[in-house]
Amino acid sequence: MRLVILDNYDLASEWAAKYICNCIVKFKPRQDRYFSLGLPTGSTPLGCYKKLIEYHKSGNLSFKYVKTFNMDEYVDPNNAHILDGNAEDLQAECDAFEEKIKEAGGIDLFVGGIGPDGHIAFNEPGSSLVSRTRLKTLAMDTILANAKYFDGDLSKVPTMALTVGVGTVMDAREVMILITGAHKAFALYKAIEEGVNHMWTVSAFQQHPRTIFVCDEDATLELRVKTVKYFKGLMRVHNKLVDPLYSMTEEN
Repeated sequence: MRLVILDNYDLASEWAAKYICNCIVKFKPRQDRYFSLGLPTGSTPLGCYKKLIEYHKSGNLSFKYVKTFNMDEYVDPNNAHILDGNAEDLQAECDAFEEKIKEAGGIDLFVGGIGPDGHIAFNEPGSSLVSRTRLKTLAMDTILANAKYFDGDLSKVPTMALTVGVGTVMDAREVMILITGAHKAFALYKAIEEGVNHMWTVSAFQQHPRTIFVCDEDATLELRVKTVKYFKGLMRVHNKLVDPLYSMTEEN
């Protein structure tokens, strides 16, 4: 497990975007070898997405042979797989989504964000840590957090959602989890300094062989000083993962 600590949200977003870019470029995707990328929703990844768009516009990064699972506007729609919450048969929709992931050869890199209660995707506290894509009832904290996307009107916020499972994300070859802001500090503490616990589903990724947590200083407020010091001491190593920034132009 790696914990990458940057000074602020913008720097954390940029580091994450550089890492995603380098993963894709090094993979050398082509027509018969797509890179599969899992993407989160919510506000945390927006800064990262803006940077990825910059790299795409500058020619450093192409999404031509990238398949995404969840959402994103800058990828070819034919390669973007999004769960349909209005499907007539929701279980069939979930099963089909899992099958599409298998057909793609699995997820190469799954990017995730978390809620203040440590949920990843919509795997709320108490979710099975081996769960698959399914219909999930949302906790009130999640509904309140999502109200900002519905003009603050709680009556408009859905109370249920389709979500990939913890097990679905754990199957990815690599996982990167973005955690920023003081309101996520206790969740980060639970994620890396205490044991695996289904009440804090993000903690499951302690057991993934290739997990990177990317956070800002504010998110470390609940961590032990020695934990922060240890991982900051590794930043010289972690920064080699994103510096230099690879380019599709150079690879081709």
